[in-house]
Amino acid sequence: MREGHSIAAAAEPAEHPPAKAADALRTIAEVSAELDLPAHVLRFWETKFPELRPVKRAGGRRYYRPRDVELLRRIKTLLHGQGFTIRGARKAIRGVAPAEAPPEPEVEAERPTPRIDRVTRRALDELLSELEIARGLLARAGEETPDKD
Repeated sequence: MREGHSIAAAAEPAEHPPAKAADALRTIAEVSAELDLPAHVLRFWETKFPELRPVKRAGGRRYYRPRDVELLRRIKTLLHGQGFTIRGARKAIRGVAPAEAPPEPEVEAERPTPRIDRVTRRALDELLSELEIARGLLARAGEETPDKD
């Protein structure tokens, strides 16, 4: 060891690996981290978007080209940012539909209406129905209770 370097410092891994060239292939783990998406979502999108075809090497390892990463970024924006369905995002990518979501009427300029997926919407509708039933039961119970004056 040279002077001024400790053994502990030599054993520690670098905190940030060196940046790859812009045109370098990226692994699924690198793309997953860069786009903040789980790897299984990237693999699922490969089945839904035929335009997305990463290079596959021996053992099935995926390597994403820069154009694949850009396409994934666009898919993420369409699905997560603009609320498109997978079918709508596919059409937008193919140029059949506009790349922007249809304009929604503005209720409040400061607070846009959040998009809710079908499962959440269904759960909220069921909850609303249960609350309306409970309100009706409470209203009837209040009518039946004699006044204590």
